[in-house]
Amino acid sequence: MASIRELHEQLIQKERSAVEITQEALDRIQALEPKLHSFLHVTAQKALEQARAVDAKIAAGEEIGLLAGIPIGVKDNMCTKGIPTTCASRILENFVPPYESTVTQKLLDAGAVVVGKTNLDEFAMGSSTENSAYQVTANPWDTSRVPGGSSGGSAAAVAADECVVSLGSDTGGSIRQPASFCGVVGMKPTYGLVSRYGLVAYASSLDQIGPFGRSVEDTAILLQAIAGYDPQDSTSLKVEIPDYVSSLKPDLKARAKLRIGVIKETFGEGLDSVVEQAVTKAIDQLQSLGAEIHIISCPNFRYGVPSYYIIAPSEASANLARYDGVKYGLRAEDADNLLSMYTRTRSTGFGAEVKRRIMIGTYALSAGYYDAYYLKAQKVRTLIKQDFERAFKTVDVLVCPTAPTTAFKAGEKVTDPLSMYLNDLMTIPVNLAGLPGISVPCGFDDQGLPIGLQLIGKVLREDQLLQVAYAYEQSTKWHLEQPQIS
Repeated sequence: MASIRELHEQLIQKERSAVEITQEALDRIQALEPKLHSFLHVTAQKALEQARAVDAKIAAGEEIGLLAGIPIGVKDNMCTKGIPTTCASRILENFVPPYESTVTQKLLDAGAVVVGKTNLDEFAMGSSTENSAYQVTANPWDTSRVPGGSSGGSAAAVAADECVVSLGSDTGGSIRQPASFCGVVGMKPTYGLVSRYGLVAYASSLDQIGPFGRSVEDTAILLQAIAGYDPQDSTSLKVEIPDYVSSLKPDLKARAKLRIGVIKETFGEGLDSVVEQAVTKAIDQLQSLGAEIHIISCPNFRYGVPSYYIIAPSEASANLARYDGVKYGLRAEDADNLLSMYTRTRSTGFGAEVKRRIMIGTYALSAGYYDAYYLKAQKVRTLIKQDFERAFKTVDVLVCPTAPTTAFKAGEKVTDPLSMYLNDLMTIPVNLAGLPGISVPCGFDDQGLPIGLQLIGKVLREDQLLQVAYAYEQSTKWHLEQPQIS
């Protein structure tokens, strides 16, 4: 499928209609879903209605924005009015929100066509999209492998051209890691840049909605549409949103000397040698584009995983307490008292990984353990943030691998949670510090699986981050490669 800009040009020149473009995406979904399982809900009828509305505007001579008529996928943990929002959990299998999340409302206002809700790890808890209660999403590059997680459905849908762009959420790397595994661009914005109103909470101090695209420009266009202050979200930042798209230039030499820091702690033991080679070549490429390369130490980077897996489950144990069978979602029918209803509803409705994280979080917050675990993890979080602050006094952007390996086989790590958790080693610190990060394709391993390069920026410097990512992308051909799936 063409890029957003190309499709926009076709629409305004009346070479194609929005209905034709949407039908093409729906046909692609119908053909590939038996293999991929990217979507939990396909909203064909609503999508065609939205497309017809765009065509009517064009016929009436009205101007349309870049996203008008563009097929988009939305991760199924964002509320969509009148469309099921399950979080890939049995406990919400019949939940249909009575309201629209801020981000999906912005997409609808922009004329975008939502073709469906994408699969995820249950309540966004996972790194492989194998924890969904309904189906396991496959990687379009090799359907025996995982697409990453938790936004694996959104990443796979874009990689397989089932939609042009999509939305995911990133709590510890859940946009960037699947972007790396699926060979697409995925961005986690600064915490608070994009409203979380209508995003079903996992860990509220870490969750952030962000875009997927096949190119940096498509990703920037989608970010432009969803960024901005929202009074309905108390953590939303009241800041001016720059024009992300106009900041994209193919050459880093056009601006003052750009300083890029390589985080040395992300290289060495645990990093696949093929990934290391690809990322090293990408760093050399950035240097050839005019960037000044520095080796930077972030000594507390390695403590991101243990601190995250105390903080995130602790917040989850509080957030998921609302699923009790009383207000909405699943209710156990065989309960004879209130406590029995609570326990049976949660036992039936929650999957194994969700239960594990609730138990970890409840334990960490319990009397006698709060200081030893949760408080200490928050102190480590502060140290990680301070490492980044020191680094950004020397450099403008940081760089490292997105994930330590390429996509692994489905089922390979299901029985080894610790091994699964270590997949987020490179991405978690960015969430703990609330910084923006982006993953762009930077090569393939010897089995033809994509490798991702992670760029990390200063708070609210998405424009600079996108500029560097775009310059690198335009100097390579990795983003032009597509999986051979049909």
